[in-house]
Amino acid sequence: MRQKLIGTALLALMIAMVSCARRSSDGPDDTCDPAAPECSEGLVCDLVEDGDPRCVIPVIIQGTVLDLATGLGIEGALVQAVDVNGAALGTSAATDAEGAYTLTVPALRDEEGTPVDGSFTLRVQAALYQEFPTAIRPALPLDATTATSTEDGWVIENPLTTVGLIALLGDTSQLGSIAGDLDSDPDAGILVIAETGAAAYTGFSDSDGHYVIFNVPPGQYTVKGYFAGVQLNSSIATVAAAEAVEGVDLTEIDAPLNTVSGNVQIVNAPGGSLTSVILAVESTFIESAARGTAPPGLRVGDVSGAFTITGVPDGRYVVLAAFENDFLVRDPDENISGTQIIHIQVPDPTTGNAVTITEGFKITEALAVVAPGADGPQEVFTLTPTLEWQDDSSEDGYIIRVFDAFGTELWNDEIAGVSGSATVTHAYAGPPLQVGMFYQFRVWSFREPGGGDRSNISATEDLKGVYFYLGATGGT
Repeated sequence: MRQKLIGTALLALMIAMVSCARRSSDGPDDTCDPAAPECSEGLVCDLVEDGDPRCVIPVIIQGTVLDLATGLGIEGALVQAVDVNGAALGTSAATDAEGAYTLTVPALRDEEGTPVDGSFTLRVQAALYQEFPTAIRPALPLDATTATSTEDGWVIENPLTTVGLIALLGDTSQLGSIAGDLDSDPDAGILVIAETGAAAYTGFSDSDGHYVIFNVPPGQYTVKGYFAGVQLNSSIATVAAAEAVEGVDLTEIDAPLNTVSGNVQIVNAPGGSLTSVILAVESTFIESAARGTAPPGLRVGDVSGAFTITGVPDGRYVVLAAFENDFLVRDPDENISGTQIIHIQVPDPTTGNAVTITEGFKITEALAVVAPGADGPQEVFTLTPTLEWQDDSSEDGYIIRVFDAFGTELWNDEIAGVSGSATVTHAYAGPPLQVGMFYQFRVWSFREPGGGDRSNISATEDLKGVYFYLGATGGT
């Protein structure tokens, strides 16, 4: 069954809203206090346009979590709604035996209690599956104004509320989990990472401050929490084969937060003039794919020169510029300054102060992806899809690489430059595509002067060129 599970990397801005529990009350005209709500059974406390918060009929997200390859429901998956900063909103849920879930989410209301604003995306985790979303599987925002009035409340249920997960590869019989609670403000939507010297496994705290990190191999881990504006202590967890470890709690500590500053230089880029910078936790960074997991809030947008990211907790990070779809990429020519990937420790280990990146990031125009995946993840119907991108008129050749959803490079090839054509096409010739897997192709153009060193000129964008395969004839 074909699931339209895909979206763009751009998320709508979430306005400030609050949901709540219950109080004895008769209807939408009853005011309530979001800090200590007491709405009657079946009502929630939401903000109202130009008025006090009121007890109103809830906005509910209903959907299903499925195995992307088989179309069968997944029991016990954890589902959250989150805002643009990654903080959990409303209730959290675990799916039933059929993979179904129900979430209550906040929404701005008019005087009649009708939702008039509210945007959120879904986050899903489950044992033996890759979490959703990921860098190449962004989630489309859900809009509260699309909710339909029913006897249960204002219900949002559409193709975006059905989420398909990708099963982990290989032997999963030894995998366990780590769980605990956060004592911090805020405590919802915090990125929690179990780290070893060789790998990192991630989870997020729910609306009650509880977290679970699934799919953890046996071993000893340092568990850390990351969120803009919060410093948390770390804990040690030892996981035996297939063990579910509980009680690994994290507590907010009184320690100064930090800032990271630098600048970008946008050159040869008529298609884009503004970019963004994010901090990805170093232990989650995949070198081959040049991507990692960024904690909520550790991002700055609309950057054209100098930038500063504030509220940075202690840790090691990779600084990524032009990571989102903005017609720009980090200049891939590593023979010149300002193009290397930057790894930093926060705070600065030499001064104990804020981190200042002295070498600017050089940003250039991206090679446009034509297909598949120009406007978002796209289904392909053949094991050897044709990959197409914009020609770079000054190139001597191209390097093409294909990654799966886990960041593993499956195939690469090198082809000569072309002339007389606006685009370049090349057929994939790597290992057979797997049903239910997402893939991404990346292309780098290069110059290779006679007897000189090769230098890359440009590249396709970090989050484009994504496609998935549901079988030769697709789903239904």
